[in-house]
Amino acid sequence: MTAAFDLNRWMALQLDAVERALDCWVNVDASADLDHHAPAELMAAMRYAVLDGGKRLRPLLVLAAYEAVSAGQGDGRGAQAALRAACAVELIHAYSLVHDDMPCMDNDVLRRGKPTVHVQFGQASALLAGDALQALAFELLTPEPAVMPDAQQARLCRLLSRAAGCTGMAGGQAIDLASVGLQLTESQLRQMHRLKTGALLQASVMMGATCSQTTALATAALQEFGAAIGLAFQVVDDILDVTADSATLGKTAGKDADCDKPTYVSLMGLDQATAYANELLAQALAALARSGLADVDALQALAVMVVQRSH
Repeated sequence: MTAAFDLNRWMALQLDAVERALDCWVNVDASADLDHHAPAELMAAMRYAVLDGGKRLRPLLVLAAYEAVSAGQGDGRGAQAALRAACAVELIHAYSLVHDDMPCMDNDVLRRGKPTVHVQFGQASALLAGDALQALAFELLTPEPAVMPDAQQARLCRLLSRAAGCTGMAGGQAIDLASVGLQLTESQLRQMHRLKTGALLQASVMMGATCSQTTALATAALQEFGAAIGLAFQVVDDILDVTADSATLGKTAGKDADCDKPTYVSLMGLDQATAYANELLAQALAALARSGLADVDALQALAVMVVQRSH
């Protein structure tokens, strides 16, 4: 990473674009290509779930990967595709949190420093809001061909659906629910988290890369980078659940232990889990170094941020 790279400034620029786009698209009066006439109460729950909170790591990874593969040579259509992909992956993430927090799943009352959606709007509205956010994600990825070519739409939808479905995030959550009170091996725990958390983070990287032309070498390296950073994120999450408080996290601290869930801390201990997170960071950075891509500053900085974050 070059000494001149300013992650905070880069993030501020990207997040401004993402927030404005989300505010526009998750809206009853959305832009002309999204013909929304959603009930006001449903849209209020959707906006509550998405806006004004969250790290936006997944959209940032999409935009950083697009920047890496386009190397400043991308056109307006590529940038627009990357922004749509960034917002789509955030909508999938938001829907998953709404459903995960419900009483039938993790039964949590705090998310992003405020009451969870089902607490604020009721369980039925929360369920529908999550469903609608998932559908809207794919609507963003399927505009008119003049906005995004059909083949690119298909590639992005395939990446996102696989990461979110039964062999990705939803499958990982199913394993997580079935593992309460069990003692998993490291291999079993790694597989659960690669699906539950890592798949969507890895897909974020690959969706950004799909919005421009790249080489087979770069594609393979970005796959490896995404896998390493996706698992590292969950390892650090397990660490923070033990070491940080609810006010810092913006969600209920200590919930994993209270629910008797298997985690990297319960399996390895705090010191070894921390060392493993740093090992995964090293793997991610090494993959970037092999990618042949010249402009990976943002991806490098985001990887470091994932492992060194305090919330």
